[in-house]
Amino acid sequence: MTEAREHLMNPSASQEGILSVNVGSSSLKFALYPVTADGVQTAVQVGTLEGLQQGESAFDAALDELIRRLTCSGSMVRLRAVAHRVVHGGAHFQASVRVTEAILQDLARLNPLAPLHQPHNLAGIRRFQSALPEVPQIACFDTAFHAGIPERESRFALPEALFQEGIRRYGFHGLSYQHVRDTLQVHSTRAGGRLLMAHLGNGASLCAALQGRSVATTMGFTTLDGLVMGTRCGALDPGVVLYLLNQGWSADRLETLLYRQSGLRGVSGLSSDLRVLRAAADSRAQCAIDLFTARVVREAGAMAAVLGGLDVLVFTGGIGEHDALLRSDVAQRLGHLGVALHPENNLAAHGDRVRPIHAMDSAAEVWVVPADEGHAAAKEAFNLL
Repeated sequence: MTEAREHLMNPSASQEGILSVNVGSSSLKFALYPVTADGVQTAVQVGTLEGLQQGESAFDAALDELIRRLTCSGSMVRLRAVAHRVVHGGAHFQASVRVTEAILQDLARLNPLAPLHQPHNLAGIRRFQSALPEVPQIACFDTAFHAGIPERESRFALPEALFQEGIRRYGFHGLSYQHVRDTLQVHSTRAGGRLLMAHLGNGASLCAALQGRSVATTMGFTTLDGLVMGTRCGALDPGVVLYLLNQGWSADRLETLLYRQSGLRGVSGLSSDLRVLRAAADSRAQCAIDLFTARVVREAGAMAAVLGGLDVLVFTGGIGEHDALLRSDVAQRLGHLGVALHPENNLAAHGDRVRPIHAMDSAAEVWVVPADEGHAAAKEAFNLL
């Protein structure tokens, strides 16, 4: 595994900790957080294993290696819980829960709504259940942060029966938004106002929050909706899907197109990595960048309309934290909302710490906040137990 911090874990026999685990579509991320009576502390060990293939054996090997490291002689803290990021909680799971077999079966029914993530999320829980049967396994849901959005934002214009069946806008990236909100409240007195958070990465979405609560978001029933993403299409006229079905496309072929072959990769024909596209002297790569940026600007305008204005804009996620040009382009095009950047501060923000990047005369504050979904999940587990 590639560890962001090495040789920092030197636990005593009495030390307690919460392990956060995020088993994604092609990666395994973990972080170990000490806990005290005051709550969850800063992580003492962080790691990521990327480039995993879709086969189960690669994920099983990665999970087994992580468990071996945690349980080998001399390196085991006393785990209070393992907190797992679970992308979809559906209509029923609106808060973190201690996992049981019945809960796992309920969550598995949501696999079709998040096929890139949910099956791997649940496989990780089962692996830890088997290896550490005495340690509570806590499921922390990306959808839970948006559970209270008003019906006018959560509902599609479909018949009542389908709404009651659970076909509605759920929203995602909730653990990331929860961490951003909590972090920003320490740094800005305006964080409880009209807050627009932009989680921009291979998966991308926006969230509008008032008084710290989500009131609208760009992702919907699944993680396909909203912004252009690394390999996902974002908002799409459903008539396109009907057309392709009439052309003989199967459901599996459509799923592959929408989840794996679209977005930055599909438009550019080159890569889903914005860094690669920035470096490419290629018109299709530039088209993909322009489309990504334009969709962020357009949806940011919609979120600001829901909020009735803008007090704070926050960038997080791999692109949001590291791509200063993207932040500059978005801010310039949101100037009518009072957004103005400090050029030097924007260039100096690399996702290493919380940074304000707004100009002194900007009507809206602009911040870069490093994503830490693991810390949000660990806090959820701590509070639950």
